[in-house]
Amino acid sequence: MLREGTSYTHREVIDILVEFSAFKDRVEKRFKELARELNGKSNEHELWVNLYLISADYAEEQNAKKQKQEAMQKVS
Repeated sequence: MLREGTSYTHREVIDILVEFSAFKDRVEKRFKELARELNGKSNEHELWVNLYLISADYAEEQNAKKQKQEAMQKVS
């Protein structure tokens, strides 16, 4: 995930862009009305990036919770 002040290799940047593009495609397919509302706005790119970052942070939190629960279950 992108973190401010961190440097990334060319390959990591490409991987993030591919992941972002796939994310945007999935959102556009599933939420056509949202995509139409964002389309052409002066800050469309910033809105998409913020939506992506929010969802990525949420996914990271959920993954961490799942791993913590699995670790607790292994201990029990």
